Amino acid sequence: MDTSRVSSPLAGSEIAVLRGRAISFLERRDRFRVAETLPWILAIAAYFIFPTHMILGGQTLIMILFALSLDLILGYAGIVTLGHAAFFGLGAYAAALLITSFGWTEPISGLVCGAVLAAAAGFVSGWLLLRYHGLALLVLTLSTTIMLQQLGNLFRDFTGGYDGIPGVTVSPLFQYFEYDLNGHTYYLYSLAVLFICFLAVRRFVYSSFGRSLVGIRENVARMHALGSHVHARLVVAYAISAGLAGISGALFAQTNSLVTLGVFDFDQSAAVLMMLILGGAGWLYGSFVGATLYMVLQNELAKISPEFWQFGIGLLLVVAVLLSRLGVYARLGDLGRSLLGSRIER
Repeated sequence: MDTSRVSSPLAGSEIAVLRGRAISFLERRDRFRVAETLPWILAIAAYFIFPTHMILGGQTLIMILFALSLDLILGYAGIVTLGHAAFFGLGAYAAALLITSFGWTEPISGLVCGAVLAAAAGFVSGWLLLRYHGLALLVLTLSTTIMLQQLGNLFRDFTGGYDGIPGVTVSPLFQYFEYDLNGHTYYLYSLAVLFICFLAVRRFVYSSFGRSLVGIRENVARMHALGSHVHARLVVAYAISAGLAGISGALFAQTNSLVTLGVFDFDQSAAVLMMLILGGAGWLYGSFVGATLYMVLQNELAKISPEFWQFGIGLLLVVAVLLSRLGVYARLGDLGRSLLGSRIER
């Protein structure tokens, strides 16, 4: 047998072609598509169409950012947590105490302070807690949030306890934009912060680091075999997610002018988890769909029945999961592909 004619299954030219296709695919994923402008167009349109609902709109934008922060670790890294409200609460109290205890009312500084404190807490807690998985991790993250809440109540002279911290009033944005009672300025302020944070998250998840998180989610054993520092990558992602949650909490404190220990409640962690499941985890825009549906439905159902509005939320969640385990956004993507023939990539 002439072994000189035996060659590898793929010739060098074929490997080069496949490599080029892979690089081209990754580059296309990072490009903005026309369809991605739709949520932002709708958000701007809502400012003019619903001028009397800007307070609800601002709260919705804050919850979208909160859900987006959870999506970064749940949808992409596969970290399941019931204690994400801990970082939301830390960001809220950081922004509030910066104003009430130190007299610093500049709003952007409050966001930075909330992000730094929450990210630091996320890094420390993540380094310890992310060594565990499954049920143990769920219990540990939930317990951490409960302990933070009780610490806040223990130092009630500083935090206000369950009575909270009133009078969280920030100065005009850039010393020019005054805040009105109808929440117009807060809406635009929250929308701008959400847009900047979204750009950062989008760039992060499409980076090589972000794709490695998906690899960890799909097959952690293989990522270990490839020599990836799995724990360190998860901790970094957890800290970044915590920082984003801290920003949303700081926004919450600034726009509501009041912070109580209720920001640490389990209901807060459960609500953001339901938003993400409803919209779809791991899709970036799933948090937009889920949080908007949740907040609007909560508002309308509370008008109908202040006591039993959660039944409607639960029913919607059950129906959404039964129809599509990937969330409402996935169904919208399927509809878009069928109508436009375009490809919506995850």
